[in-house]
Amino acid sequence: MILATADLSDQHPDDTTLVAPGFRNYGQLPAFAGPIATVRCFEDNSKVREALEEDGRGRVLVVDGGGSMRCALLGDMLAALAAKNGWAGVVVNGCIRDSAAIGETAIGVKALDTHPRKSVKRGAGEREVTLRFADAEFVPGHWLCSDADGILLCPRALA
Repeated sequence: MILATADLSDQHPDDTTLVAPGFRNYGQLPAFAGPIATVRCFEDNSKVREALEEDGRGRVLVVDGGGSMRCALLGDMLAALAAKNGWAGVVVNGCIRDSAAIGETAIGVKALDTHPRKSVKRGAGEREVTLRFADAEFVPGHWLCSDADGILLCPRALA
């Protein structure tokens, strides 16, 4: 069971960080949580695919696409791959595409917006690095909780 971000924020104000608003829900699962895995990339989703091909083990992939609005870093095929491989969710600081199909996929997805153009695939990017965007720091191994109210970060799972 995933606890509400509002409740976690109230119960653990000193142990949590709230991510700045602006991310929209796209996946079938409106709430998701898990340990953070990260990818930093810009308009190239090669490392996103690389990560989602692995066993997700209930993790949440956080993708820092630099907030680019010129192409999508996640589409329906990668969302389906993530769900198949046991990822709890994906948060994209950028765009996704195939939003209707992603909405029918059993995974949590949050992103800034949608864009029909696919990204390039040049193998560029970094994995498992600390990311900073939306007034928050996303540290690999820390926890991310997401629901309709927003995204909350904490160094460990909270109950």
